[in-house]
Amino acid sequence: MGAKRPIKLGVLYSRSGDYAVLSEASRAGAMAAIAAVNADPALDLCFQPVECDPKGNADAYGPLCNDILAGGARHVIGCVTSWSRKEVIPVLERHGGTLWYPLPYEGFEASDHVVYTHACPNQHLLPLLDWVLPAHGPRGFLTGSNYIWGWEMNRLARERITAAAGEILGERFLPLGSREVGRIVEEIRHARPDFILNNLVGTSSYAFLTAVQALGRDDPALAPGRCPILSCNLTEAELPALRGACEGLVSAGPYFRPAEGGAFASSIEAAAFAAVRELARLLHGRPGAEAASLAALLGDGTGGMIDPVTHHTALPAIIARVEGGVFCALKTLPAMPGDPYLTHPRPAPAAPQLRVVS
Repeated sequence: MGAKRPIKLGVLYSRSGDYAVLSEASRAGAMAAIAAVNADPALDLCFQPVECDPKGNADAYGPLCNDILAGGARHVIGCVTSWSRKEVIPVLERHGGTLWYPLPYEGFEASDHVVYTHACPNQHLLPLLDWVLPAHGPRGFLTGSNYIWGWEMNRLARERITAAAGEILGERFLPLGSREVGRIVEEIRHARPDFILNNLVGTSSYAFLTAVQALGRDDPALAPGRCPILSCNLTEAELPALRGACEGLVSAGPYFRPAEGGAFASSIEAAAFAAVRELARLLHGRPGAEAASLAALLGDGTGGMIDPVTHHTALPAIIARVEGGVFCALKTLPAMPGDPYLTHPRPAPAAPQLRVVS
């Protein structure tokens, strides 16, 4: 094979700010995949990363994405929060670009300019609730960062819990980055839920988990064995920052690193790596395809990982608990297609098995 044809690829991650740990994990996967593509003699292309850092400022994502696309790139990997993803979509539409988004998100989106390579609610939230309701009880307390991820995830949780004859004992939001968790923790102390759904992000989540761990030490009824904290976005990437504060937390995702080690440190890294590799596969042997629309690039989807209609991927759903500082799988469901609008019927979760204790 002759010289590889160079293709610009935007890399748009905040390397500082409240969710920098998540950004670094995803960026690591993307950069590893770029290196692998560039070193692969079977591929006729190489990626030239065009990297921009919004530094945690949501308002910077749109202008920086515009700079990347104005410089000739047509594909961008990155963004962490749904807020940042929403900021770049209008820019992608103007330039005919595509964002490869490798983070879990809240669903109810299928943009013609976005590929979603991590999980959506039918692949994380719903399986997690289906596990916890019969296992721990129907009374939940919901928390979230005050933007679209927290709003939508809690809305879906309310619907799912009430459909299973459950009860929402409280629902509280914090501004992104806020660590003022004391009032929420006191409400949890008095409400005494069966489980807590944590949709906080970044440093807000770390402060909350640390405070609830202390609460569980004081009150055994709120210890993780009795009242687990649930998450759909906490992965191995954040365990070091938590310093043991998430012991007993139960998370849902498409991948957790095996105890004996694995190719990726977290699902966030794995999803970014898969996104770049799939883009390379789609562009290989097709000079000029990088400028094509996403619909033209995907074609009928034959042989690819991306659904040509929804632009989501089929992923397994793994429920795992932090034990001894590592995630241990409790339940694994086979790969299921992403269903961002929840159009496919799903059975209600089993009712909790209650018994009278004398």
